[in-house]
Amino acid sequence: MIRLSKSIVGQDELNAVSKVILENGYLGMGNEVEKFELEIANYLNIKPQNVICVNTGTSALHLSVELLIEKGDEVLVPSLTFISSYQAISAAGGVPISCEVYPDSLTIDLEDAKRKITAKTKVIMPVHYASNPYDLENLYNFAKLYKLRVVEDAAHAFGCSYNTKKIGSFGDIICFSFDGIKNITSGEGGAIVAFNDEEIEYFKDARLLSIEKDSEKRYSGGRSWDFDVKKQGYRFHMSNIFAAIGRVQLTRLDVEFSPKRKLLHKIYKENLNNTPNIILQKTDNNSDIVPHIFVIRVLHGLRDSMKLKLEENNISTGLHYKPNHLLTFYGAGKEKLPITEKIYSEILTLPLHPALTIEEVETICSIINKFLK
Repeated sequence: MIRLSKSIVGQDELNAVSKVILENGYLGMGNEVEKFELEIANYLNIKPQNVICVNTGTSALHLSVELLIEKGDEVLVPSLTFISSYQAISAAGGVPISCEVYPDSLTIDLEDAKRKITAKTKVIMPVHYASNPYDLENLYNFAKLYKLRVVEDAAHAFGCSYNTKKIGSFGDIICFSFDGIKNITSGEGGAIVAFNDEEIEYFKDARLLSIEKDSEKRYSGGRSWDFDVKKQGYRFHMSNIFAAIGRVQLTRLDVEFSPKRKLLHKIYKENLNNTPNIILQKTDNNSDIVPHIFVIRVLHGLRDSMKLKLEENNISTGLHYKPNHLLTFYGAGKEKLPITEKIYSEILTLPLHPALTIEEVETICSIINKFLK
């Protein structure tokens, strides 16, 4: 079976975890997390205090939204995203407002978002779908015009750049995911990037049950005993074990993972660009993407039969994602988003990960081309 996605970990990650277990002896949040934050900051060319590691990308989104809204406030978000974007908003007391996506880039449609702004709208959450930080300059101008804060769901976009600047090195609040199949993994994990000192302190405390200044104690192997808590907090901190994996993965990104992902992405595009009944995702000319997934649109009702054909040839595929406005908890489709719903009937995700070979990608493309022609 050619796998859709895969965690790429090995002896170096095992050695790093073993060192934490056998030598460090402290498995919770400690100095490994501090080092991981520093190394992420160095990679992004920002200050170390700007990076706050948490246990998942969903937690990063949750804390970011909760900081910026009051209960019942609204967050503009594309419906075509993983459920974590919506769950983070509702868990934080917000109301996700489902927006259409542009049919070419599959990112949030700002004209549709504009129509849905109310007095309760406080945040816009762009999703860098399939590692595509599309037209960010226009998006930030939009947010400024309507006095909205921006929480970037950059779960797919670690390592990507926009206007030669790394995603996470600029902007408002940026949230990354480091789960098992992302561009780098820490097993499970995520990070918030923020630039306001008060907000940074909030995130550092909130991930540790809002115990004030507990992060500094944890970094040094201690913990707070006589403390105060003034706000709701969560067990959202990252462990030393996860950070140790992430630190190794970060060293592999630019020399190993990124070049391979880009190469496979290029081969897919070269082989499928002129295939009838297929539309490829439009990316921004200002962007340098490290592709997390490769999504195509298969037209004229052929998606499901193509998916079956690939599976008959032992090729796994995916559907990223079922639109959230169709889910029972978020309205069960009472609001109609015809563009997103049509796209959902057409999207198909093809295998993409660094363990995939060029020959395997060419085989996948050959099957698709033969099927459609």
